[in-house]
Amino acid sequence: MTDGTEGNTPPTAAWNDGELDSRRIASGRSYLEFLRVPDLSAGTYVLEAGASDRQLPHTEDEIYVVLSGRGRLRMGDDDVPVGPGSIAFVAATVDHRFHDIEARLTVLVVFGPAEHSRDGGG
Repeated sequence: MTDGTEGNTPPTAAWNDGELDSRRIASGRSYLEFLRVPDLSAGTYVLEAGASDRQLPHTEDEIYVVLSGRGRLRMGDDDVPVGPGSIAFVAATVDHRFHDIEARLTVLVVFGPAEHSRDGGG
């Protein structure tokens, strides 16, 4: 079994959220991609309370699953509260960002197809 980050397409994969968070922290980034196959990619995104989300619209569709924390998510003209269990879909090119983050926000992010595959960066 592989975790999908070595460039091989895994037939199966499993992760531990604590290990992923350690890898993310070691990277010094708020986002850690842990799976990449041609049709999708997945990662964890962490924003501390009060942080600013500076992401730009993506060229791929996205699903967000909030694992922990609280805040709001602006998606185009919609602005919704998010917390544990919240799930949101954002179509490609729609402007979106998390804001008013009250408690450390940990989000599972799934891109379809894989992030940057449509913009030539993947």
